[in-house]
Amino acid sequence: MNKKIVITGIGVVASNGIGKDVFWSALQKGESGIKPVSLFDTDFMRSKLAGEIKDFDAKIYLGEKGLRLLDRATKLVNVAAKLALDDSGFRVTEENTDRVGVVLGTTLGSVWSISEFDKTALKEGPRYVNPALFPNTVINSPASQISIRFKIKGFNTTISTGFTSALDALKYACDFIDMGRADAVLVGGAEELCLQTYLGFYKLRFLSGSKEGGPEINCPFDARRNGIVFGEGAAMVLIEDEKAARARGAHIYGEIASIGYSFLPFRLNKYHKLGTGLKEAMEKALQEAGLEPKDIGHISANANSTPEADCIETQAIKEVFGKDAYRIPVSSVKSMVGETFSASGAMQLAAGLASLEKEFIPPTINYENKETCCDLDYVTEGARKARVRHVLLSCFGPSGVNNCVVLSKFK
Repeated sequence: MNKKIVITGIGVVASNGIGKDVFWSALQKGESGIKPVSLFDTDFMRSKLAGEIKDFDAKIYLGEKGLRLLDRATKLVNVAAKLALDDSGFRVTEENTDRVGVVLGTTLGSVWSISEFDKTALKEGPRYVNPALFPNTVINSPASQISIRFKIKGFNTTISTGFTSALDALKYACDFIDMGRADAVLVGGAEELCLQTYLGFYKLRFLSGSKEGGPEINCPFDARRNGIVFGEGAAMVLIEDEKAARARGAHIYGEIASIGYSFLPFRLNKYHKLGTGLKEAMEKALQEAGLEPKDIGHISANANSTPEADCIETQAIKEVFGKDAYRIPVSSVKSMVGETFSASGAMQLAAGLASLEKEFIPPTINYENKETCCDLDYVTEGARKARVRHVLLSCFGPSGVNNCVVLSKFK
C-alpha cells in the first residue's frame, strides 16, 4: 500500500459482549459466548451449542424506526456499524459522503430470509408473499441497509468468499483509499445464527458433536477437538487515510501494515494438508509490511477446533516463522465466540486491536490435552500482559481461501 491506512473506530456485536469495551473485557477475562441454542429447536440433532447473542435488541442502539422488516443479520451489522461510527467520532455529512464507502463480508447472511420467503411462496402461492420482505433475500441487503441508514453515498460492496470474507473486504476497502477514491470506509463482516445454516454445517458433519459418539466441545488446538461450534455476530471498523484521520484529531487504534492474500484451489470443503496457500499468505503479509518473523509479537490464529485445520495452521506457522514460531504467543478468539464464518476475520481484527491498544493477548480457552501436531505457545493460562507492536491475523478455510493481515501500533 502506498498510503498509510489506519483504524479509528471499532464496533462489535458478539456472543460474549456487545460494544468494543465489553468485548475486549470478555476476551481479557476468557469469557465464552458459547451456550445452548435458543433461537430454534435442536432436539433432533446431536449438536446443540452455538455462539448465540442472547436477548439481542437492535432498538436499544438504533431506535425503533426502520427495523420492523429487517432480518437478524442486517440488524446485527447495523448495530456494529453504528458502534464503529460513534467510536470513531466521524460524522457523515453531505460534504464528505461521496468520499465514504461500505464494504461488508458476508456469505450466509440472506439464507434465513430466502428460506422464509420461499416457504411462504410454496405454502400459500407466489401471489401471497410479502413483497416488502423480498429485499432481505438479496445478499447485498445488509450492506445496503448500512448505507441507507447512515446516508453513505460513496460506494457499497458485498464480498462473499466464505471464511475470509471480512478480511477480503478489508483488502477491497484499503484499495479504494490507496487509490484515492475514498477517504474513509466502514468495513467488516457479519453472519447470523439460524436453523438453515446450522443444519447445513451439521449435515456436512462440520459441527462438533455431529458425528456419533463425539462430544460437543469447542477447544482449538486441543487433542479433544472434533469440529466447529458455529457462532454469530458482526464486527465493523472505520478505516481512514492517516492524514485525514490526524487532521480531524481522531484516536488511532492501529495501522493496517499489510494484507497477504492467496487462493489455492484444491477441493470443495477440503483443506489442503500442506497448507501451501496459508504459508504463501503469511509470507506475503510479512514481506509487504517489511517485517521479519521476529518482529511479530502475537498471532491471532484461525484455529476453529477443526482436527485438520489446527494442525495445518500450526505447521504453517512453524515453516514460515522458523525458530521464532515457538516464541510468538498464538491464540484463538474462536475458542470464546465460535466459528463466525464470514465475520471471523472481523472478530480477529477487533481482538488484534485490543492487543495493540490494551497490551494483552487473549487466551485460548478450553485447552487441556496437548496433541503432538499442535505444540506452540497457545496462551492457555488466561490473558497475557504484553506490549505488542505487530499482530498477524491468520484466516483461511477449506476450498482454497487464505488471508493474513498485519496490524501495527501507530507511531
